Amino acid sequence: MTRILVVDDEPSLVRTLSINLRARGYDVEHAFDGRTALQSVVDSVPDLIVLDLGLPDIDGVEVIRRVRAASEVPIIVLSARHDSDDKVEALDEGADDYVTKPFGMDELLARVRSSVRRAASDAAHAATVHTPDFTLDFVERRATRGGSVVRLTPTEWQLLERLAATPGRLVPQADLLRAVWGPGYEREAHYLRVYAAGIRRKLEPAPGHPRYLLTEPGQGYRLRV
Repeated sequence: MTRILVVDDEPSLVRTLSINLRARGYDVEHAFDGRTALQSVVDSVPDLIVLDLGLPDIDGVEVIRRVRAASEVPIIVLSARHDSDDKVEALDEGADDYVTKPFGMDELLARVRSSVRRAASDAAHAATVHTPDFTLDFVERRATRGGSVVRLTPTEWQLLERLAATPGRLVPQADLLRAVWGPGYEREAHYLRVYAAGIRRKLEPAPGHPRYLLTEPGQGYRLRV
């Protein structure tokens, strides 16, 4: 079931959205402030976020920025801000759509359906990674190199899945550690060094000069495919 996180500080609006979304088969969670929303994303990334910009603690644009540092989950902004500069800033920071209040429920639901479809299509394309040297099938968890099967550990698969979700983009160390090992491991950078070295030995044509799994010293890693 598609899980939607509704982030807004208006209880009546959250209630209305929840009723309408649940009536159409969505699983709905809610947060009334930015910190709760960010913690919810850390605990379990939703399939879609509907986000108000005028939150009582953290501005919605900052919430978008922090979510985008770790996830490509679709974000639909739902805001009373009509200024074009606010819209441009939200979209530049990574929002996928922008709906102004007041809004029509049918229009919002159509945008939700569209965002969910796009996300499903993107996920299908990311299910397999092909390079000139190896192939990764994340559905079957099957890796091949030069026609031979390469055995990766469950942790190596988790690390590669997180990187492959945003191919070519830098994923910060703390986000990788939290996604693979869980909250509380954000400072254990040596875990990443050990596992990255193991993955390179198995997949890279020249592990000492990696072509695909790249390190940005002190920042994070990226998977170039």
